[in-house]
Amino acid sequence: MRIITKKRAAAAAAALVIAGGGMAAYAYWTGAGSGSGSATATTPSALTVNQSTSVTNLSPAAPAVTLSCTFDNPNSGSVYVANVTAAVHTFSSQTDGTKPACTQADFAIGGTATVGAQVASGNGVGSWSGLTVRLLNGSGNQDNCKGQSITIDYTANGS
Repeated sequence: MRIITKKRAAAAAAALVIAGGGMAAYAYWTGAGSGSGSATATTPSALTVNQSTSVTNLSPAAPAVTLSCTFDNPNSGSVYVANVTAAVHTFSSQTDGTKPACTQADFAIGGTATVGAQVASGNGVGSWSGLTVRLLNGSGNQDNCKGQSITIDYTANGS
């Protein structure tokens, strides 16, 4: 008969635990608690309004030319646009000093550009029309408006 020594008993017990045959007891406590976090919504980047209509040959009493545009939306998601407004950028040109200067007051933006839609993310997306531009038929000499190039300022509105 074999005599089991303390060393052999300890080694056998360790082998059983390592092999998964042993039992281990774990104690734990339960608890409760609370906490808080935060989140911040972003502010979208501004859209760019791109005029897609080429406007040439404006002259007094000629019909108004329809304007249309697309958008560049640099945001990661779509942005709602309610409408687009336009105005002739302020300028004054007087190539012939004996005649009245040509100014933004010689031109008119007309119509309404309602979009009322989500504009997808990307360049050249979405579209609108409904605005027009024309050279007014003024009561004085408008020779300084001959060949005049104008800048139209567009604003996309979300509400």
